[in-house]
Amino acid sequence: MQPIFVLVHSPSVGPSTWRPVAEHLTAAGYQVKVPSLLHIGAGAPPFWPRIVSAVRDDLRHVPAGSPVTLVAHSNAGLFLPVIRSGLDHPVTSSIFVDAALPALTGPTPVASPEMLEFLSPMGAMGRLPRWTDWWDEADVAPMFTDPTMRHTVIEEQPTLPLSYYEQHIPVPDGWDDHPCSYLLFGPPYDDLAAEARERGWRVAHLPGAHLHQIIDPVGTARHLVELATTT
Repeated sequence: MQPIFVLVHSPSVGPSTWRPVAEHLTAAGYQVKVPSLLHIGAGAPPFWPRIVSAVRDDLRHVPAGSPVTLVAHSNAGLFLPVIRSGLDHPVTSSIFVDAALPALTGPTPVASPEMLEFLSPMGAMGRLPRWTDWWDEADVAPMFTDPTMRHTVIEEQPTLPLSYYEQHIPVPDGWDDHPCSYLLFGPPYDDLAAEARERGWRVAHLPGAHLHQIIDPVGTARHLVELATTT
């Protein structure tokens, strides 16, 4: 049975960052789910159980025996172990796309002390600006080539609470009891791709900026299929 691709976006952005890839995978005959995590910043911590629930809810109409391939971009990589452990569906492979890696043993901090020091001054009333507002235009512009897509991605972004980045995510034992792989776009995630290789994972490289999946959805989809079928 062909696995269903479950494309998990970073909670810092939104599901539109995966929609072009989802369209190409669907056109190629694959089933695809793109759960929305836009609501997870509401309420008090911990936030990770709401991420697990969002993915579970998006699969609620899929028969429990149907296999899935989990695909996590960026910050969503930290949540992949708890997502995998919280699903009723068998996970045949997991793919980290330009993503943060969970610790070998948990819990995993969402942000480093240096990142928290950078974010704390921005957290007016405990809530942060949208992710793209953290950076200069010179850093943001290369991630977009289509003005319409840029508008969609930027306007969709949540304003997460600072406490989201202060949380620690459990790493359940045995979560990686299935093939895992890494798709690198570029720096600064090359060090994480090297770590994935050290873990024995297959690593592929599709050169680009951090949101390269919206610029080259065809190439991204092709790599996901290859990684899902050859791990």
